[in-house]
Amino acid sequence: MKFAVLVFPGSNCDVDMYHAIKDELGEEVEYVWHDATDLSLFDGILLPGGFSYGDYLRSGAIAQFANVMKEVVKAANEGKPILGVCNGFQILLEAGLLPGAMRRNQNLKFICRPVNLSVENNQTMFTTEYEQGERITIPIAHGEGNYYCDEETLQKLIENNQIVFTYENNPNGSLRDIAGIINERGNVLGMMPHPERAVSELLGSADGLKLFKSIVKNWREAHVTHA
Repeated sequence: MKFAVLVFPGSNCDVDMYHAIKDELGEEVEYVWHDATDLSLFDGILLPGGFSYGDYLRSGAIAQFANVMKEVVKAANEGKPILGVCNGFQILLEAGLLPGAMRRNQNLKFICRPVNLSVENNQTMFTTEYEQGERITIPIAHGEGNYYCDEETLQKLIENNQIVFTYENNPNGSLRDIAGIINERGNVLGMMPHPERAVSELLGSADGLKLFKSIVKNWREAHVTHA
């Protein structure tokens, strides 16, 4: 499986994401600059964290207009797995690939520490390696991770089982403790915690590696022909 790690001006978690895929997962991966106009050679698209375009306006608000985002939308419509982490999640929200918006953390401070999450839906292409309700430890590092949506959208997220991860002890004021959501089709996941920073016990947790293993497993089941 071949992954693209998108790089915007201001991205700073792209190297972490690349390391997770190449060194821990053992899959193909390439950096792709924000002005790229073709993602057809890639099987999965990864939008890493950071401060794209300096987080001017709102986080992710400028990045949504980058050339590569037209290709991300195309890939999403084709059913390819798209993962947005932290700033990547914010970009997916701004681009309309996921519903809702991000606000400043409730305490108005940047928070950087490991947090405990609950796996609310282990039937997605990103979570089949987890147990339903499994408690995992993944680090966060954000100043605008307070997820919000209107009541109608929230009800749809609940009814469609689109809430994938929730915080055990909500660090940022996020609505319904939401840490990660998926689109209705099930191939676009946005989450504030950083699974790419939890792929080895040397990093304090390997719980994030299961997410990437889930993507590869589901992709191979769908695309690899067995003799």
